[in-house]
Amino acid sequence: MDGIVVFGAGGRAGRAVTAEALGRGREVTAVVRDPARYTDLAVEGVSVVRGDVTDAGSVREVAGGAVGAVHAVSPFSGPEQGFDSLDPGFFVKAADALLEGLASAGVRRLVAVGLFADLLGADGRPVMDDPSAFPPEIRPFALAHTAGLRRLREAGEDAVDWVMLTPGGGLEQDAPRTGRHRLGGERVPDGAPGLSYADLAVAVLDEIETPTRHRTRVSVFVRRDVRRT
Repeated sequence: MDGIVVFGAGGRAGRAVTAEALGRGREVTAVVRDPARYTDLAVEGVSVVRGDVTDAGSVREVAGGAVGAVHAVSPFSGPEQGFDSLDPGFFVKAADALLEGLASAGVRRLVAVGLFADLLGADGRPVMDDPSAFPPEIRPFALAHTAGLRRLREAGEDAVDWVMLTPGGGLEQDAPRTGRHRLGGERVPDGAPGLSYADLAVAVLDEIETPTRHRTRVSVFVRRDVRRT
């Protein structure tokens, strides 16, 4: 089976996607900033390579031959790092580089991992606009992420068929894989259901192997009754 390229393979989402892909018999090109820090990723079926998701030439170089690409990159390790070093244009640069680099490499499918903060709440506003629901100190990151989504949308009928899968609730690292995710729309799903990283990875691989959503952003979630079974 054809392989996939995972940008941000060293993070939680990237690792889950890599594991799911290997479980389906696919080879993975795991793209990270510093391969020396991620030697544990180098198992059978995984090639760990250095790459820059904001550079179209780098994207083209690492993505050649892949059937699909996954964008699960964060510009830093987490909020505890602080936002002083945050480049507000990071996700815009990544969107531009991915669209250009993947197209030139002949990779037509891109699945990006979205951010809960810019889903729409019950009042029709993005979650990040409600300070009672979203910490204001993380808002700069949410705005940067949203700008990247906007840039993908502005691309129109680009050669790359992208979809952004946005967790519809909290992501749970150790929650089990149910394999029974659902796709929603632009709003937070009713009941704010959670999602395991493993089920997010299932959704990502499903959308690479059998695309159902095109050039849009959707929520992905698992119903609470399913999570209890």
